[in-house]
Amino acid sequence: MNWHLLKISTLFLTLVVFQACGTQSDSDSLHEIFTDHWKFQLETDPYLAGGAGITEANAKLPDVSFEALIQTNERLIVFRERLSELDPSSFSDDDLVSYRLIVHLLDDQIEAFSLNHHLLPLNGWWDYHATFAEQPARMPFRNTQDYENYLSRLSSFPQLNAQYLERLRAATDQGWVRPAVVLENYIPTVGTLIEPAEESRFMEPFDRFPLSVSEEDRQRLRDEAVEIIEEKVMPAYEELYTFLTEEYLAAATETIGIFELDGGLEYYEHLVRHFTTIDISPAEVHQIGLSEVERIKAEMLELIEETGFEGDFDDFVDFLRTDPQFYAETPTELMERTALVLKRMDGKLPEFFGHLPRMPYGLREVPDYLAPRMTTAYYNRPAQDGTRAGFYYVNTYDLPSRPLYEVEALSFHEAVPGHHLQLALQQELEGLPDFRLNSSFTVFVEGWALYSEWLALEMGFYEDPYSNFGRLTYEMWRALRLVVDTGIHAKGWSRDEAIAFMADNSALSLLNIRNEVDRYIFWPGQALGYKIGEIEIRRLRGIAEERLGDDFDIRAFHDLVLSNGSITLEILEEQVEAWIASH
Repeated sequence: MNWHLLKISTLFLTLVVFQACGTQSDSDSLHEIFTDHWKFQLETDPYLAGGAGITEANAKLPDVSFEALIQTNERLIVFRERLSELDPSSFSDDDLVSYRLIVHLLDDQIEAFSLNHHLLPLNGWWDYHATFAEQPARMPFRNTQDYENYLSRLSSFPQLNAQYLERLRAATDQGWVRPAVVLENYIPTVGTLIEPAEESRFMEPFDRFPLSVSEEDRQRLRDEAVEIIEEKVMPAYEELYTFLTEEYLAAATETIGIFELDGGLEYYEHLVRHFTTIDISPAEVHQIGLSEVERIKAEMLELIEETGFEGDFDDFVDFLRTDPQFYAETPTELMERTALVLKRMDGKLPEFFGHLPRMPYGLREVPDYLAPRMTTAYYNRPAQDGTRAGFYYVNTYDLPSRPLYEVEALSFHEAVPGHHLQLALQQELEGLPDFRLNSSFTVFVEGWALYSEWLALEMGFYEDPYSNFGRLTYEMWRALRLVVDTGIHAKGWSRDEAIAFMADNSALSLLNIRNEVDRYIFWPGQALGYKIGEIEIRRLRGIAEERLGDDFDIRAFHDLVLSNGSITLEILEEQVEAWIASH
């Protein structure tokens, strides 16, 4: 061989190897960041770590002090800087999606901290004291060590409580307090958690010991629990209740829009982007909501006409709200109706999905201490380590406010093909970084669940016109959220205006409407994700059906949408476009 050609060939091979190593280095660095970030999440969130199967984490509670928050933000900034040093053009398609998602999450968290998001730790949903009260249902109790971990976690609650109270006091000094109108109904729910130690919900695990725990240990553990609950847990709840009653409520404002706070409008604009994952203004969201309300209202009127009902929309809604045929007489009847609907849906899923989760789901009633202020239902995802199934919680409080014609839409949203199917599948995905198995973009998760309500119509459900009207009522409910949430927090709507607007355009019970409006006041922006996400999923499906024609496969489309777990709308659109092009 010519010596010069050999030198050139060797040089070329060296360059190729060097470039490959460089590319590999960036890829390795990316996965190293994923690993380090996940490890950091597990270190700072014992709840997450416990659910991931790290047993010792179940003995701890998170550090939520100001010092810890500052340190966390500094670590997030470092992760972001490390990512900025990488060349995304060298990544595989899967890695590029993961890279973009973690960049999105970090940028969002860093911006939230800069806008004082940490000064509003109460949102009326799963606040720290309510999450803690759920530990008997969320922690494993398989052996003596599990019980020891639980006792350790109980003992740590006063410190967690003190850290949150410090933050809440700092927030009151800056005027960042939730509105008085929602606190008046919220504070009593904290009071319901204050009970005699031996009668409290925290003693539930000691009523059902596994065989692995000896009789001697059972008595010891039970005695220690009573002492800890009596001397540490209940005094902490009493301290929280006193603070909320005497300090926080006294500092609360009569105004309800978050834009009224210093820097509140900028913070709300951030929340809109956070919950939708797209750059959209409150005014744009408001207009989308008005358009959707008008469209859905027309469909509702058509359905009323098809039933042969004599009267206008208000008459029909009054009929639905007052006729006994539409309401269960007992909690058991409501739960049984729910179970029947879902069992029928289970049998239809293979016709519309190629992949189904291995993890099952169960039904539970909403706990008594949450039920009065809680909306109709909610879902808790399975434990990542496979030790706890997903659970669909049904609110059986005030049965005259839980119409049976809503059972189908509600159940399809919360269980299957909604939250359980999507979230359980996400946790079972292979080959993805751990953070993606646990990510939860509201616009995707809730958008999918709302899409599932509509999909069930195509699957052969809602044969009863009243149940179909219930479906439309639920879709209207989510459209109304776009109008009401932005109306309150960007346009200055009053609570009465919001309630009236929802009552005039839906068949929801007045109790549900009041609870929902208070939820939007308490938790700005969160309610926007549902309809924005559903609109986008339906839009992308329409594009796929139009372009693929007879080649469109509904099972393949659904598998595609769910194949990446929870993602942003921008990435979802790109995934669907690539899938269409591949055909």
